[in-house]
Amino acid sequence: MNTASDASIRPDSRSIDAVIFDFGGVLASNGRPSDVVRRFPHDPADVVMRVMMGHYGQDTDHPWHRLERGEISMSEYRTALAPLVIEAGLTPVASPEPESGQSIPFDFIANEPVVALVHELRDAGFRLGVLTNNVRELRERWWPMMDFANIFHDIVDSHEVGMRKPNPAIYQLALARLGVEAHRTAFLDDAQSNVSAAIEVGIHGVLVDEDPSDAVNVVRRLSGLGSARA
Repeated sequence: MNTASDASIRPDSRSIDAVIFDFGGVLASNGRPSDVVRRFPHDPADVVMRVMMGHYGQDTDHPWHRLERGEISMSEYRTALAPLVIEAGLTPVASPEPESGQSIPFDFIANEPVVALVHELRDAGFRLGVLTNNVRELRERWWPMMDFANIFHDIVDSHEVGMRKPNPAIYQLALARLGVEAHRTAFLDDAQSNVSAAIEVGIHGVLVDEDPSDAVNVVRRLSGLGSARA
């Protein structure tokens, strides 16, 4: 059985020295694009995604992409989105209206298997980062979920740096700020387009499904931590 004392792992058993985590759908079990789709149960998922978040695997001038790059506020996003929703004939289910200044009426839930992996990697001496496409108004909702400032060595938040995944430049920025090489780094994300973009810049890309077990095991293998603890 492996324990946190695995900090004594031999360096030559590692394929990586650093791990970078997405937030929504990875460190948090919610916050996936599929959560947006569930708000429109009567509409085609592909149409909902295209209207609400644009072509997610691209970096365009869609209002959601501009929001994640910090170019507009959540209020401006809603204003720009309204005619697109009407034009597409989308019919969302009723949900609580967020209070003024807030962005979404729910809290983020820690993805416990991934969070446990984070702590084990930290104890074993790995460099840890966060690379998230996120929104300025959401920071107050996800920041309390973990002690991000003390657990991670660096956090790249798209709205703060004016770039978003899958732009290769944001991966290069994350690597530079962590002080690590691409081929010695793993990156976990719940969007295949973001994982593929990481692979393109030489990072070990790992797709995280709703059940994160496979992704956790991949990282454990790359890091030399061994099989998951019983």
